[in-house]
Amino acid sequence: MLLTIDMGNTNLTLGLYQKGVTGPRWRLATDHERMPDEYGLQFLGLLQYSEVTANQLEGVCLCSVVPPLTGRITDACRQYLKQDPLVVSASLNTGIKIGYEDPSAVGADRIADAVAVHTLYGGPACVIDFGTATTFNAITREGEYLGGAITAGVGLAANALFEHTAKLPPVELAAPPNVIGRNTVHAMQAGLIFGYVAMVEGMTARFRSILGEDMKVIATGGLSEVIAHETWVIDIIAPWLTLDGLRIIWERNHPA
Repeated sequence: MLLTIDMGNTNLTLGLYQKGVTGPRWRLATDHERMPDEYGLQFLGLLQYSEVTANQLEGVCLCSVVPPLTGRITDACRQYLKQDPLVVSASLNTGIKIGYEDPSAVGADRIADAVAVHTLYGGPACVIDFGTATTFNAITREGEYLGGAITAGVGLAANALFEHTAKLPPVELAAPPNVIGRNTVHAMQAGLIFGYVAMVEGMTARFRSILGEDMKVIATGGLSEVIAHETWVIDIIAPWLTLDGLRIIWERNHPA
């Protein structure tokens, strides 16, 4: 049994796989103050809830975009799960070519997403990850990760509005009844949700002009379903895409 862990700036997602079959998955809030012992006990608790023991684990595959927490998660896995995690980087056997100028600068989650998309859906493809940052990632028909674009995530933009304006309140990240808001909350929701929808439509059109008309658009991340519901350009919603990529990377580096 394999435990996959995706450590993001906002969310910590985990998933179990047994012989490639998807098991339970969890999405938790990232806690930057938590120590290795706390993470280790949390992992054991999740396994126990799923009636799995640490002894049943054959491995752990980890990707992290939070360097200060990578070591803590690694220590927690070693001490509490008795596993030395495989930490994803461009140096591993991923099965894809990375066309970035500096492959080591590509986020581990973007690598995992690209591996999952190329393996499960094929290319050409544009992967949009709606996380703390919103990233657009280009994968060619041959499976090369070309690069992409990075901008602030929807939640980050919403927090910036609330924190840096005197009269704008925090709002739920949900689509309002109309693109023309008749009150402040609806106006903010329209700008955030429909504004990002317009960006998605415009960016995917630009990616398609380079990758080809048959380019697939795959959305992942916590807000993928909210945005995808408001546009026709997203072909596939895969909220756990990164974990699937981690499973594939583990299998390529630990062949049976």
